[in-house]
Amino acid sequence: MPETPPEIVSKQDLLRWAETIAGIARTGLGFTEVLYEQERYEEILKVAADIKQRAEGDGLVSDELYESWRDSVIEGTPGYVTPKVTVGAVVGNDDGEILLIQRADSGRWLYPTGWADVGYSASEVVVKEVAEETGIECEVIKPISILDGMRLGFTGIPLYSLVFLCRKTGGTLKPHPLECKDVGFFSEESLPEGTVSPQRWASHAFAAIRGENVEVMFDRPREPVWLDQTDL
Repeated sequence: MPETPPEIVSKQDLLRWAETIAGIARTGLGFTEVLYEQERYEEILKVAADIKQRAEGDGLVSDELYESWRDSVIEGTPGYVTPKVTVGAVVGNDDGEILLIQRADSGRWLYPTGWADVGYSASEVVVKEVAEETGIECEVIKPISILDGMRLGFTGIPLYSLVFLCRKTGGTLKPHPLECKDVGFFSEESLPEGTVSPQRWASHAFAAIRGENVEVMFDRPREPVWLDQTDL
């Protein structure tokens, strides 16, 4: 019997492609005033909704997804669809440990991170987020990573993650009652079970905490950009 060919397209690929197509269509709808073009963009948006629904297989009706995308269209420059932004904090203490939170929703451990708030700079969000989630006061030192969440499989929606190296300056550990189950400082050798993908970021983060001159980690350009690196 012939061998089954290996799977070429992953679920993550399909989700990224669907969101990309939907973004192009929604941006087009936000700028065009030509009825013919509007109809074509709406058709493209429906195809993107079908792709995402098939990839996720979570019972979401593609017509409902299409309607939510269509309803989100805003005219002109405000309607240009871009990734959302999250801001994370790699906070080190005097013992060279890293501050982690256990998320209330998933129970997984990761460094403090949250959505970028309007009216705050990225570094201001870092200080606010760390204090709110953990009770720890910190000083922002420098950015250490700029990553695409969808390409790394961290998220199912388009977003960029900005991560800053920080130093603890005060405060006491106090988990946010709604967002965190627990908080704590951990060494590189004692990360808690359930830490999210430490192989992707831990060595880089701890090197930065130790004061090593680490470069900013970012997603290198790929050719073609539509395939995961493992597919190349």
